[in-house]
Amino acid sequence: FLSNPSGFDSQGRRRVIDTINSLNRTRLNDVGDPEIATRISQYEMAYRMQSSAPELMDLSKESPHTLDLYGVKPGQPSYASNCLLARRLVERGVRFVQLYSGGGHQQQNWDAHNGVEENLQIHCPEIDQPIAGLLEDLEKRGLLEETLVVWGGEFGRQPVSQGKNGGR
Repeated sequence: FLSNPSGFDSQGRRRVIDTINSLNRTRLNDVGDPEIATRISQYEMAYRMQSSAPELMDLSKESPHTLDLYGVKPGQPSYASNCLLARRLVERGVRFVQLYSGGGHQQQNWDAHNGVEENLQIHCPEIDQPIAGLLEDLEKRGLLEETLVVWGGEFGRQPVSQGKNGGR
């Protein structure tokens, strides 16, 4: 829900939010309920997020070098694009960003009950360059000093293949 409804521009959206907040402030002054102040704050935060998201999501102004660093192919949704978006969020002060890898390919996730070796050959290249690019980019921009990056995964229960089909 990042775009305005048909026939509704950003000024119209702003007027609606201002009107709602004005009514809520009147009610807050009448009853003093702190939940109303919270509601006003939430409307404002949601408006700021919705109005800033299109610029955030627009990767067209990123340099070809940066796109190559992450392995981003413009116009194609990917884990690489998500890593670049994560950097852009961190730059803008977002305190918690979570990325998932999985889907978008024949094998939908990392949990390979069959064909572990094949799955790793598919998925590792999908994440290796983007993660390396994210870490390098964060460091180059001085953001790694204040950013904790946690990478986790689950690669099976035993150190040997299970079954005849190369399962976990």
